[in-house]
Order: sequence, then structure tokens, then C-alpha cells
Amino acid sequence: MTLNITCEIVPGFRFHYKELARRVIEKSLEMEGFPYETEISLTLTGNEQIHEINLQTRQIDRPTDVLSFPMLEYDFPGDFEGIEDQWEDVVNPDTDEIMLGDIVISAEKVREQAEAYGHSEKREYAFLITHSMLHLMGYDHMEPEDASLMEEHQRMILRALDINR
Repeated sequence: MTLNITCEIVPGFRFHYKELARRVIEKSLEMEGFPYETEISLTLTGNEQIHEINLQTRQIDRPTDVLSFPMLEYDFPGDFEGIEDQWEDVVNPDTDEIMLGDIVISAEKVREQAEAYGHSEKREYAFLITHSMLHLMGYDHMEPEDASLMEEHQRMILRALDINR
């Protein structure tokens, strides 16, 4: 797996955020049974920058905690059967890895939400990466039953990593 991390701001976390990102991503891929080697980009930014991206891409005029930009399309969440049909569009020819997508996280929101929810910044950061990884693998939370499924997978992945509230 290739993980490209870009920091647009100094995150200021008191934990090894690069190592944790890799662990969460690898565990998410493993538990979902993703069958190919992957390339993922993670950008850590601030509220102002993620606000701008949110406005440009989703027409939502406010900062958010995490944005996910999947490269693949799925018939069903976690159904990787159709990936071969998208191969030419999603494989990095230099590495033969599937470019799964991009994750953008506001480090400021990580701190704000950790405090608001009464858990650690490490837990909030891991949660947002897990949440985004599931989006990159076809999950969403637009309908209540889809949200329930996604939430259960988030809990399972974080539990497997022993990252709790």
C-alpha cells in the first residue's frame, strides 16, 4: 500500500499521526476484504481550507471534518467484483496499485470534535479515517439502513484496532 500524506498545516497532534493513519487504513482494507494493493492520498488541512473544498465540491458553505473522494464506483458497499471493469481508470501504471481515492481531514475539526465528544484526538482522527475509508469502499449514510451498516463497520474496525471512546 502506498499512503501519500500531505500536510497543508502543522497538525500539532500528540500522537504519531502518519503511523496511525497507516494502521487504520490497513485494518480497514483488511476487514473489508479489499483484494488489491492500493494507493491512498491523505491531506491534513485547516477549517478554512476544508470549507473552501466543501463549497467547491459539495456546494456546502461551511467547514466539515472530513471529505472523501472515491475513485471507484460500486454496485453495493464493499462489493469489489466490478473493479476490473474500471481498471484502466484507477490503476497507477507506475505501481500497479489501485488509486482508491483521497481523504481530506481538518486537523482543527479533529481537535474541536474530540473535545466536544469527550474523547481523545487520536480516537477522533482514527474515526474520521475509518469513516472516509468506508466511503472509499462504497459505503454511505444517506439512508438510515445504509447509515446503520456503515456505523457497524466503523465500530468493528475501531474495536479491532483497540481504539475506543
